[in-house]
This record gives sequence, C-alpha cells and structure tokens, in this order.
Amino acid sequence: MQFVQINDVTITYDVTTVDPANPVLVFVNSLGTDSRIWHHVLPKLSGDFTILTYDKRGHGLSDLGIAPYSIDDHVSDLIGLLDHLEFSRVIVCGLSVGGMIAQGLYARRPDLVQALILSDTAHKIGTAEMWNKRIAAVEADGIASLLDAIMERWFTQPFRQPDNAAYSAYCNMLVRQPVAGYAGTCAAVRDADFTEIVAKINVPVLCIVGAEDGSTPPALVRSLADLIPGARYEVIEGAAHIPCVEAPAAFAALLRGFISNDIRD
Repeated sequence: MQFVQINDVTITYDVTTVDPANPVLVFVNSLGTDSRIWHHVLPKLSGDFTILTYDKRGHGLSDLGIAPYSIDDHVSDLIGLLDHLEFSRVIVCGLSVGGMIAQGLYARRPDLVQALILSDTAHKIGTAEMWNKRIAAVEADGIASLLDAIMERWFTQPFRQPDNAAYSAYCNMLVRQPVAGYAGTCAAVRDADFTEIVAKINVPVLCIVGAEDGSTPPALVRSLADLIPGARYEVIEGAAHIPCVEAPAAFAALLRGFISNDIRD
C-alpha cells in the first residue's frame, strides 16, 4: 500500500508487477466500496499484468477532498496518479462509477488509454431526482439507512445470507465509507452524462454486466455497448452489480479473453 498527494488529496494505491514490461491494468472501484473488491480477481491476472488499484477520493483510506465532487474531479485524480507512476496506454477496468471515470479518462486523455473494460456501468446512470433523494437520505440518516436496499441491487439472493461472512464484510465496507465521500460521489454520478462522448471511443471496449444487476441492469449496459463502435457485451450469470466479488473466476476469464483477442499493440 502506497500514498501520494494528487490535487491536494492523499490517494491510496497499490501496484503489483512481476515484469515491468507487462501491460498495465488499472482497476477503478464502485460507489461505496474500496479497492478490496478486486481482491479475488487480482491473483488470476497478476502474473501477466502490472496491476494498479487505488481508492478514489472520499473512499477507503484516500482523503475526502472537498465534496460534493464531479466526475472530472475523480478523472483528474486518476490522471494525476497515472502521470505520477509514468503509466500510459493502460487498460482501464471500471465498475459502476468507476466505469464512468474510465469513460471520462478517455474523453480527456485518450493518449493514456489502450482499452476500456466497462463493468456494470453506463453512459448515464439514474435521474437527478433519484440521486438527490439518495443524497438527502444519506445525509439525514446515514448510509446504514439504505443498506438493505443497496445490497439487494449489489448481490444476488444466495450471496446475501446471514451466515456468509463475505456478505457481512461487504455490508461493513459500505456503511463505513465516509458519508461526505459517498454523497459527494452520488452527486458526481448524478451530473455525469457521456452519451455523446462514448460514440467517439476508438479503442477496444468490453462491457460486462451481472445478469441480476439491480443498479445498472443488463439492458442499460447493453445500451452503452450499442453506443460504442465495435464494443463487446458479456453477461455473467449468477452475479449482480459487483461480479468481481460474486464471480471472480468468470470475471477474470472475460478480461483475459478480451485482452488476448481484442487488443493489439
């Protein structure tokens, strides 16, 4: 685990590599989570890739910064981190808001992006009314007041069992996020719209969705893939909004197949 000041915010990150010549794979986590959601995916990929994970501002061990945020704030942090590490032409895998950050990175710095993996995300997610209600509820009553409703969208019913220690831990991950960071990133998602931008993406793109995703359902992710020229679309059965947790082997296999077959130096 390492730390760096980017845009006056301390960002927590980690880089793993066995060969500096390996392609760089960057993971960007979702709203209300931190970089530990990739824990079971990374060992299936680390031998062939240099892997960068980090906690975006307002999440995990990274600073809050000044909330509310815009997607551009999150994009600026990622650009700063990539520049700090002297990484370019990276493969970016973003989940939910992480996928929006990946789209924003391509919009601002296409030179940094070799390919995009957009998981359980969209060009636009939800309505302003929906996000404003969530922000108001969280600021009034805390994240725990929305825990059950959020978990129903994040995970399938078989995963959401009282005797599943992993489920309890991911509940802890959500409710222990700073309210200001969570609400601030809700505002970023609320205001983000990449509908026009994604049609101009000119790198290989894989869109992934859990079959039971209640936050960004398959039809929404399919609509994103349809907007991007040449994008691939894949559904992971037995998973909801966070397939890297529920189905890490299937998730990693899709990434490997895409990178092997669709990306050319």
